[in-house]
Amino acid sequence: MSLYLAPTAAIAAAAAALPRLVEPPIDVKRLERGMALPMPPAPPPPPLVNVNRYVGAKHKAVVVMGATGTGKSRLAVDLALQFGGEVINSDKIQVHAGLDVATNKVTEEERAGVPHHLLGVAHPDDDFTAADFRREASRAAGAIAARGRLAIIAGGSNSYVEELVDGDRRAFWERFDCCFLWVDVQLPVLRGYVARRVDDMCARGLVGEIAAAFDRRRADYSRGIWRAIGAPELDAYLRWSGDDEGERDRLLAAAVQDIKSNTCRLACRQRAKIQRLSKLWRVRRVDATEVFRRRGDDADEAWQRLVAAPCIDVVRSFLHNDAAAMADDLALEVPVFAPTPAAAVAV
Repeated sequence: MSLYLAPTAAIAAAAAALPRLVEPPIDVKRLERGMALPMPPAPPPPPLVNVNRYVGAKHKAVVVMGATGTGKSRLAVDLALQFGGEVINSDKIQVHAGLDVATNKVTEEERAGVPHHLLGVAHPDDDFTAADFRREASRAAGAIAARGRLAIIAGGSNSYVEELVDGDRRAFWERFDCCFLWVDVQLPVLRGYVARRVDDMCARGLVGEIAAAFDRRRADYSRGIWRAIGAPELDAYLRWSGDDEGERDRLLAAAVQDIKSNTCRLACRQRAKIQRLSKLWRVRRVDATEVFRRRGDDADEAWQRLVAAPCIDVVRSFLHNDAAAMADDLALEVPVFAPTPAAAVAV
């Protein structure tokens, strides 16, 4: 099931007006010295919505959270097209260059012309810490706001988001009012979708992509992009040099199953972290479960009705400082879910 819907004519026209942004790789040595990195050139077109006219002393920013596979990237693009925004990636694996299929980076087509920042910019072998993200995401958000556009932070690494919002003596709060959106999917439904998505990723070349980057000398999968789910799981399969094709097939099947199981475990951890953060911040939850129960056009219709439209209403009220309308748009109540037993996490 695709989580991406072709833009309507109006949105497509808006997308065509947006610039494509290509960022150079991050200069890690400058990062280590704490020096600010050069920003990409400012896009010439005016914003679709002049968000600054809604701003008092602070700028505005939208934060899209959710477990892996719940549609954060799609919602971020929907909001960017609607309000003249730019997306800042907050996924600690996707910030690295390489392994685009394994890390499930949003494609050029899925970006629909929306500029994306901090996506595939760090060297594959380097660590990009939460402090690095806070510094560079803050800089990117400031530049986006200076262009009269809306900064939209989206990604699955909630430790990055927490550091951005609450780190450095909450400096980000001093500059930005934040609207937090949580795209949620019930775990039994999400597990089934994750399994299908891993199969789709394999069909798109996941195994070949990791095999091409495989290094027999590598024993550490705890740094950089090599932490990506898929790389460590395929290690035994890629090291196999025997002639028994049956054993080779068994190793591959076991690796794919481990990828599915570990992705589900990641989703459980991410969801639990968001539940904790929702007690600290004013987080609005939108339930996308019904979208994932459907297929094709039915799923796209459900996405527009149950996810995109309500979130657009919330952000519009947020930009207009309409607190009363925001209170009615999406519930603030966060559901409490029983912990998922470890045995039930496996797909």
